[in-house]
Amino acid sequence: MRVGEAADIVVSMTRPIRILTADDHPLIRAGVSSFLATEAGLEVVAEATNGEEALERYREGRPDVVLMDLSMPIMDGLAATRAILEEFPDARIVVLTTYAGDEDIHRALDAGAMGYLVKDMMVADVLKVIRMVMAGRRGIPPEVAATLAEHTPRIALTPRETEVISLMSTGLTNAQIAGRIGRTEETVKVHVKNILQKLDARDRTAAVTIAARRGFIRLA
Repeated sequence: MRVGEAADIVVSMTRPIRILTADDHPLIRAGVSSFLATEAGLEVVAEATNGEEALERYREGRPDVVLMDLSMPIMDGLAATRAILEEFPDARIVVLTTYAGDEDIHRALDAGAMGYLVKDMMVADVLKVIRMVMAGRRGIPPEVAATLAEHTPRIALTPRETEVISLMSTGLTNAQIAGRIGRTEETVKVHVKNILQKLDARDRTAAVTIAARRGFIRLA
């Protein structure tokens, strides 16, 4: 082991884990910062209210771990995760969100997040995941792993199917959807049939409910 490597290890063991929190709700940011401040070895060094700010704060301070919300204005958490990792491939990003759907989790991990937390989880889970990703491991709590296992193998909707079910959620008929996407009504019927089959839904209403719960779409 070189002298420089040994010095880096000593520093990593002695200095606190520096954390950037990105969330557009000030009360949630304050709450996260408050409970992290009570834990030895952790320090919130920066906060961001949207994805663009998260990228800027990361450039300025190079924190050890980012706690990233998914739903934020200007640039959402997925886009911010991709942007940070494109510029800083070694960044450690943990999603901390209200969304608990399996597709939400898959999208976050596909974007490069090393961990996934839901905001109603226990403080102990958050602390454990932060330390896991800091050690270079994936931080997937049992509840998150169980959600993924429940829907394995993963069955994804195509971009067109996602567009169709998003329009379905607004109450549009097949004919109206066809007009919106520039396809025939028969083509839309085929998309709807595929969506119902993939989501194991008995009808359109059930399909929209399942798609929203699992994170394929967001209801207004």
